[in-house]
Amino acid sequence: MKLRMLIMVGAVALLLGLIFAYHTVMGMIIAKYMASATVPPVTVTVMTVQSSSWQPQSEAIGGLRAVRGADLATQMDGLVSKVLLQSGESVNQGQELLELNIDSDRAQLESLQAASDLAAAVLVRSQAQYEVEAISKAQLDADAADLKSKKAQVAEQQALIDKKIIRAPFGGRLGICTVVPGQYLKAGDVVVTLQTIDPIYVDFYVPQQQLASLAPGQTVVMSTDAFAGEQFAGKVTAVNSKVDDSTRNVEVEALIQNPKRELLPGMFAKVAVNVGAAQPHLTLPQTSITYNAYGATVFIAKPIPADPAKAKSKDKDKDAPTLQAQQVFVTTGTTRGDQVEILSGLDPGALVVTTGGLKLKNGTPLIVNNKIQPTDDANPHPQEH
Repeated sequence: MKLRMLIMVGAVALLLGLIFAYHTVMGMIIAKYMASATVPPVTVTVMTVQSSSWQPQSEAIGGLRAVRGADLATQMDGLVSKVLLQSGESVNQGQELLELNIDSDRAQLESLQAASDLAAAVLVRSQAQYEVEAISKAQLDADAADLKSKKAQVAEQQALIDKKIIRAPFGGRLGICTVVPGQYLKAGDVVVTLQTIDPIYVDFYVPQQQLASLAPGQTVVMSTDAFAGEQFAGKVTAVNSKVDDSTRNVEVEALIQNPKRELLPGMFAKVAVNVGAAQPHLTLPQTSITYNAYGATVFIAKPIPADPAKAKSKDKDKDAPTLQAQQVFVTTGTTRGDQVEILSGLDPGALVVTTGGLKLKNGTPLIVNNKIQPTDDANPHPQEH
């Protein structure tokens, strides 16, 4: 029995020893293979970090408003006799646009004017008679007062006629008019809209934190969806004297040049105000930056250290990668279009991976192919293909 037990224990120990030796040898073989195996290279695009002029901007959303605009309406009831305007045309200040029926009013004006002329003649005769003491001073004063009364009646009647004639209160562009001769209008009925749109105002709101950096005269760049890709320049004309207590935003007014009269009141607008002087900053395309819980990182392309053993070898691969990836942490600032401001972590001249960074880790060999670079535009525009 003891001999059998010894044989069994010896057999088990031998089996365990063989298993242990097998795993040890296999581990050594795998480790040696992994150590000798090379990481496959990754194709990326790269760019050299350079300092560029960075203009601090404050962006906001606003709306366009005419410098002068009004809905022209009638002051009195009446029947339309003349429509002298055309929809969409440009008019000058004082130009007659529409006239109500004033035939009876003109006849009354002529009657009052005749009475006024008669009173003026009577006053002239009264003055001559008074000089020769033919009439009293009281009669002369009564004739002068009668003339003033007649002139006041003429002026009142003329004002009544003027109320029935609509004139342009200022120069500008008319809207659409649907009024036709023969139509009866009531007092207050809108006839047409008149807008002065060159130049034109844009009103927008900015947070109160940016109030200290805003001042009249600052340059404004405005864009609107109606004219994609086109920018309109202007200047800040006024900053409101109070902050909205519900939103804590302050209203800002800017004057935009509109020589082609493309911009119309009521349009939606995107506004960027140049705040302060332009400063040199390092910038990168947004595609080159990876954001995670530990911060923002980029990969830079570093030369692979030379291997003395391979350098002496005659079988040296001329097409082997010469760059490898190295991850670095950066501090980012504001964003402008496709560009991100880099505050720290990179030096000018560094070679940064712009695309393909998601497949990289430290030490990954790199193959550079810059045939297609990511967009790096401070003012990108929509592209249609």
